Amino acid sequence: MNIEQIYTGCLAQGAYYIECNGEVAIIDPLRETQPYINRAKLDDAKIKYIFETHFHADFVSGHVTLAKNTGAEIIFGPNADTSYKATIAKDNQEFKLGDITIKVLHTPGHTMESTTYLLIDAEGKNHAIFSGDTLFIGDVGRPDLAQKTGDLTENDLAGYLYDSLRNKIMPLADDVIVYPAHGAGSACGKNMSKETTGTIGDQKKNNYALRADMTKEEFIAEVTDGLLPPPAYFPQNVKMNKEGYDDLDIVIKRGSQGFTPTEFEEKVNETGAIILDVRHQNDFVLGHIPRSIFIGVDGGFAPWVGALIADVKQPILLVCPKGREAEVITRLSRVGFDNTIGFIKGSYDAWAKEGRETDTLRSITADEFAAEMGSTKVFDVRKVGEFQSTHITNATHTPLSKINDHLDEYKAEKTSYIHCAGGYRSVIAASILKSRGIHNITDVKGGFGAIKKTSVSISDYVCPSTL
Repeated sequence: MNIEQIYTGCLAQGAYYIECNGEVAIIDPLRETQPYINRAKLDDAKIKYIFETHFHADFVSGHVTLAKNTGAEIIFGPNADTSYKATIAKDNQEFKLGDITIKVLHTPGHTMESTTYLLIDAEGKNHAIFSGDTLFIGDVGRPDLAQKTGDLTENDLAGYLYDSLRNKIMPLADDVIVYPAHGAGSACGKNMSKETTGTIGDQKKNNYALRADMTKEEFIAEVTDGLLPPPAYFPQNVKMNKEGYDDLDIVIKRGSQGFTPTEFEEKVNETGAIILDVRHQNDFVLGHIPRSIFIGVDGGFAPWVGALIADVKQPILLVCPKGREAEVITRLSRVGFDNTIGFIKGSYDAWAKEGRETDTLRSITADEFAAEMGSTKVFDVRKVGEFQSTHITNATHTPLSKINDHLDEYKAEKTSYIHCAGGYRSVIAASILKSRGIHNITDVKGGFGAIKKTSVSISDYVCPSTL
């Protein structure tokens, strides 16, 4: 028996490859499926099952394409309803994979179809669970991401989750390994650990949601407290996971059209496409196509695209580092953005060499910021928890995910400074502001990490009630 976690840091997502005696199961595969097929070939094995723990909201799974290309059986837990061929398993149903058994544990709560898969080894011992978004390391799944089912509220789903954890997960032996679908950085939970595996015993000791003395009412209150609104693209990804989607090779072919600067400009005017610049932030600062949006491919790319571009059907034209176009199109497709319609050949340099209109972003070092800031307003675009922990005294908090809600505050200032933790998110925010006609902003290179090493006044923890 071989179990491999295939972890994708950009999405904080874990897929799983399980092989036993020439038979393979894949759990929660990513959109690009060829790596799983290639991995099975190395083992001279056949992919027999594709297990889905639930209808994912934060990424588009590769289950439909993988089944089409391998003949493998797609398996969901109870309550799932799909537009394609799939086995909807019953609670406690078992599936043989070589000498091992994979048992269905229906664990509703994160969603009503959420299912944990228990791996039983050849000796009949419970070896591991693949818990999806039911149980994370240090946390449990949010109960507010499911597509609405009847009159169920997030409190109702939290109650189901409490029962699932107590009745299906916690009775398992302490040495059973926990393989979750996500780790720290995912929007599917609140307090996930950076660790991507653990054990039932560790979680009983360290996971706040598995306290033995916790009542259902306490659980519901704690699990639902402090939930931020989910990104707008989540329901659209759920829909794609339920109903199906184009194969990735079709998406890549559609997006891999290279345009000259003239053709690129014509395409923008013709389609209303967003110009998405995915180069490094330092390159964007020095020069970019006016009104383009920066989200760098080498940062938290796909989740930020999903958080900031509301409609997955929005046409997108790319300004890419040369040779990385297919990679960018693939990463966009992971979160359901399949409508990339092309890129500018020669990247930004081709545009600039023709003498076309360009734009820049003023960006200064932390030391320069400390010397010149005076009474000018400072905007902090980090997350709520980061700002609450420590921030520049008198800074205004405008989280990147909600930047469009703060446009009037930026417009009210003649000049202002903007920063994040390290310099990536502030350039994203500045690009959005500039695309809205707000150009009176200066970015601080290196963000708060660099600023706190200067003489700038820093305030420590602030109670959330004062925000």
